Amino acid sequence: MSRGPAQRGPAAGPHVSDFAARVLDVVEGIPPGQVMSYGDIAEYLGEGGPRQVGRVMTLWGGGVAWWRVVHANGSLLAGHERAALDRYADERTPLRRGPDGRPSGVDMRRARWSGDPGPD
Repeated sequence: MSRGPAQRGPAAGPHVSDFAARVLDVVEGIPPGQVMSYGDIAEYLGEGGPRQVGRVMTLWGGGVAWWRVVHANGSLLAGHERAALDRYADERTPLRRGPDGRPSGVDMRRARWSGDPGPD
């Protein structure tokens, strides 16, 4: 069974840049049941764009809650749909349903996290 994007850490490949470390820190802060898009993370950091965040997740995202980072339209990560859906069910992440009643992606209106940690 696939575990998601590549593992974070020294065995994963090249040194983690400051930008990559900040991306991974944001991902670690996304609460269970909520998500951010690749672009949301770039906007939150004020640096890079969706592709740069996607590259970080490809290289080092396996060590963080990778299923909480999705496409802007909420579509599921190709090749990791089953693993993501299992985690979404565990976390009660709001999902969109297709005409057949099966999950078709994350309901971004209900699941998107703004990056605000909220009250302590």
